[in-house]
Amino acid sequence: MTELPKLAAPQLVINSRMLYTSWIPADPAACRKFLPPALQPAKNGAIYMNQYVVDSAEQTTGFGAYSLTYIGLDLDSFAPDGATPARFFSHYFNSSPIVRAYVAERGVPASPGNTELDLHAHTLTATTSVDGKPLIRTRVKVSKKIGVTVSGHLKYVTRVGDRLVGGNYPYIGELVDEFEVQSIEFLDPSHPVYALRPASPLQILPAASFYSPRDSFVYPGGVEDMGPAGVSTSGHALKSMS
Repeated sequence: MTELPKLAAPQLVINSRMLYTSWIPADPAACRKFLPPALQPAKNGAIYMNQYVVDSAEQTTGFGAYSLTYIGLDLDSFAPDGATPARFFSHYFNSSPIVRAYVAERGVPASPGNTELDLHAHTLTATTSVDGKPLIRTRVKVSKKIGVTVSGHLKYVTRVGDRLVGGNYPYIGELVDEFEVQSIEFLDPSHPVYALRPASPLQILPAASFYSPRDSFVYPGGVEDMGPAGVSTSGHALKSMS
């Protein structure tokens, strides 16, 4: 087995092709079960998902080319801007063993998977697959004109052992000026991620949904100890998801 490189933190990624969506789920109670006891979901129960592709190794400081879909719950706490919800990873499907090893050390529930973003005319289709089988498919209408460049920090919370860890992820993204989510399909009812499927009719949160053909960010993977994760219903401390 090839030994994976030991990467220094943080890691920089530039110019990824990124589709970010957020919605109200069909079953908020089922979604909450993915959270450690010490965390509470946002009042609206929102789910977020990021489907993106890094096309070449030259776009990273060590990760190499990869694709990723991660998904989880908005929390009742906030990123450094005091307005954007902090978020918890429930699923993380990554094509690169290098990236999976890096994030798993930091409490991210990394598993193998592939994401493809295909743009034809003004229709963008993002397909997340596991073991070669499509798992999630998103279709959006987009323009090719950049409407605004945004920057800031997102905050993602992970669980390492019995501790919660928060990481601030700075980003700069160029967002297209026209964007409309047409569908988000969860294709495998037998997979645990199906619990996070959208309500019908689809209720998108526009402020947290966008397409960026060039999105850059830093991957710290966790820098702030947020305290104990809590105790499970069986009375045992929660274990690391890595």
